[in-house]
Amino acid sequence: MAKVYATGKRKSAIAKVWLENGSGKLSINGVTLDVWLGGLEAIKKRLIQPLEVCKQLTSVNLVIRTMGGGYSAQADAVRHGISKALVAYDEQFRAVLKPYGLLTRDARTVERKKCGRKKARKSTQFSKR
Repeated sequence: MAKVYATGKRKSAIAKVWLENGSGKLSINGVTLDVWLGGLEAIKKRLIQPLEVCKQLTSVNLVIRTMGGGYSAQADAVRHGISKALVAYDEQFRAVLKPYGLLTRDARTVERKKCGRKKARKSTQFSKR
């Protein structure tokens, strides 16, 4: 099968994911997962969850390009992109991924700062007199 493309998003991070048949190689921004995330094991597990759920860890190759946000947001964007690419690759994976909530984009973003306040919600101390 030809390459499949999908885009994943989280906060201000974007992940472009290309998926194809292969041996389980994973390249993020031109480096391996271990080099890209270092010792952040919890984030690594979260990132490869869609592949584990679909049992595709050793049967597809992934080339991923990320931009914006931090490591955690980028990892969640990659997770969303991998899930969408797997569904485009084989429609049967939709029924497997949907119960885990892996196809839903996490729409939570940073709340904007309001005028007259110190931050988005923090105000000056109230003075009764």
